[in-house]
Amino acid sequence: MTNAMSSLDVVTCRGHVDIGGALKQSRETMGYSVEDLSLTCGLTAAEITRIELGADVDPARIRRIAVALQVPTSTFRLA
Repeated sequence: MTNAMSSLDVVTCRGHVDIGGALKQSRETMGYSVEDLSLTCGLTAAEITRIELGADVDPARIRRIAVALQVPTSTFRLA
């Protein structure tokens, strides 16, 4: 949980950053389970799962997750 990521290149076939995929990759790289991240950022595990599946990309929630994972919010923005 100590390796902060500076950037990710998780890309869909359309050339856009896959926000949910980038979030999941960051979470796993940091060694967090969904439940760990939930406790760290104050979102429910269900909210995090919806974001990772691409069903919810609320900017306020993305910012909370970025802070918890110690990555810039730009990690999760569209290319």
